[in-house]
Amino acid sequence: MHLNIRRAAFMTCAALASSAFAAAAERPVHRFLEAVPSPDGAFVASVEGDLPPSGRHPTVRELVIRRVDTGAAVTVALPCGRAPECWPSSPSWAPDGKQLAFALRMPGSHARALYTVAPDGGGLTKLLDFGGTLEDLRRGPGGKLVVLATANARKEIGATEAGAPVAGDLDEAPAEQRIAVVESGALHFVSPPDLFVYEYDWLPDGSGFVGTAAPGDGDDNWWVAKLYAFPLAGGAPRLLYAPKNARQQLTLPRISRDGRTVAFIAGIMSDFGSIGGDVYTVPAAGGTATNVTPGMHASATAQGWSCDGRLDAELLAGSDREVADLGDGHGAVKPRLLWHGPETLGGFELFPACPSGLTVAAHETFNAPPELEVGVLGSWRDLTHVNAGLTMPLEVRSLLWKSDGHDVQGWLLLPAGAQGKRPMITVVHGGPAAAYAPRFDGPGLLRTLLERGYALFLPNPRGSFGQGERFTAANVRDFGHGDLRDILAGIDAAVRTAPIDGSRLGITGHSYGGFMTMWAVTQTNRFKAAVAGAGISNWLSYYGENGIDAWMIPYFGASVYQDPAAYARSSPINFVRKIHTPTFEYVGECDVECPAPQTQEFWHALKTLGVPTSSVIFPGEGHSLRDPNHLAEAERRTIAWFDKYLR
Repeated sequence: MHLNIRRAAFMTCAALASSAFAAAAERPVHRFLEAVPSPDGAFVASVEGDLPPSGRHPTVRELVIRRVDTGAAVTVALPCGRAPECWPSSPSWAPDGKQLAFALRMPGSHARALYTVAPDGGGLTKLLDFGGTLEDLRRGPGGKLVVLATANARKEIGATEAGAPVAGDLDEAPAEQRIAVVESGALHFVSPPDLFVYEYDWLPDGSGFVGTAAPGDGDDNWWVAKLYAFPLAGGAPRLLYAPKNARQQLTLPRISRDGRTVAFIAGIMSDFGSIGGDVYTVPAAGGTATNVTPGMHASATAQGWSCDGRLDAELLAGSDREVADLGDGHGAVKPRLLWHGPETLGGFELFPACPSGLTVAAHETFNAPPELEVGVLGSWRDLTHVNAGLTMPLEVRSLLWKSDGHDVQGWLLLPAGAQGKRPMITVVHGGPAAAYAPRFDGPGLLRTLLERGYALFLPNPRGSFGQGERFTAANVRDFGHGDLRDILAGIDAAVRTAPIDGSRLGITGHSYGGFMTMWAVTQTNRFKAAVAGAGISNWLSYYGENGIDAWMIPYFGASVYQDPAAYARSSPINFVRKIHTPTFEYVGECDVECPAPQTQEFWHALKTLGVPTSSVIFPGEGHSLRDPNHLAEAERRTIAWFDKYLR
């Protein structure tokens, strides 16, 4: 990805940086980050915690083990206590369900330790200490533990994490994340030192692994990773599948129960953890890959194998989530629906505990807070009720409209009981390959804006997930043009169908949404106020500043040095003299995805041209603000900005 010095992650940039609404939000929202059922279906282990005010990530995280039959819960007493950055992760059950292994981050560092604990929370035992990151702990045949390990890690894994100051030898070799077996209190590396392994899965016979990997900087090369087979004994990996073109990124490799077939998701994806595409399979022995879902008018967001060898997938189809049976994975099929609904299933893979077949998910809507649910795939019941009583008093509408021949979907959120026409703020998602889906918001920006009487419009324009790969790739070499037309057409639809004051419109967004905010105010004067978080003002200079330029080739078709005109065509800075909209901008100091100079350049231009503007660079923060104090400050300034120009 980016320059090697950002990999160096010095501590200055790696530190964590009277209405019905108010009454409902007094209690924090409890979030479930990970959950895994025991093989016998008796227990669920989860990593969870309360959201701080204005935060989207729990600062204090707990490891909780619940009985599936009664819901009775025990919280594991962690050695470092209930403290920020004392974070458990990657819970993994032993085959007999009598022991749980997990990783634990040590506060104030990137170091990890591995522990085991009994289902009743007792018998906590340390397996090892490690001076680096440990991710994705998994049990293999016979209970053998394997983990993704980065020795001497100087930053957290992933491009959204805070980077480091640009200093040092830019050609220094990066620290690679590798597959490692846990044995006798130590790690024994399996994958080679010149490949960064992103994801992996055990072969059922225990002879090795399949995984996605690429050489070089792990932050940058996720978009060009290939699928490999790694022998447990070590040695050279065997290539199973290489993407056929630059618009095909790979994720979630999962091996079938019989060990013969590897399933994965492939499509044009623009950020870590933002998954959508078609489901493919390839023989584990090597051979031709098959698109199991060609032409699907939906995006696969997760997939896995059932205990009886069926391939299942979670899909985003417009406003609905779906769970579908894809057959045996050997050929193209029409997905057979097992479940669907207008809610979000929280980020757990469709990978059931076998032999029980139990799955676990966290479900939520705009109105209903998250809870864990358990059951066989598509037939769940609530296991938790920790957020009972929390409400979000608002009216939710799923809007559909036409734009340039596309069917486009988005969400309109209206304050409950609001009288008269309301000012409306359009909130553009990041990505661009992503989508808005129902999410329950606790204290924070969106909830506060609704509380103050603003309507919120959350569009999913071309480039978004939810309508198949053709729609997701429809903004290639067209950033800001067709997608902005989709958004403006959606605003027109909202004004026609709801009590919206079309003369009081605002726009905001983060990451790609920050770019779209900067771009929109150069193309139209419809917005009376704008707030751009981690935006991109100049694609030409951005190419050399960011740490993830590998994602840009699929979208622009060439590097900026080969085709600068393609980048200039979508750069807000080239149209900045057209701006009249007051705009506030903010960004993290150590953002390697959308570097701070992009925000500074935009702010400088508006200052020079006399357009009302303000800007904040938050110290020590990466792409996503994590420090609750910084989040609260960004929220306060955003609300004040919209109040000043829209109320």
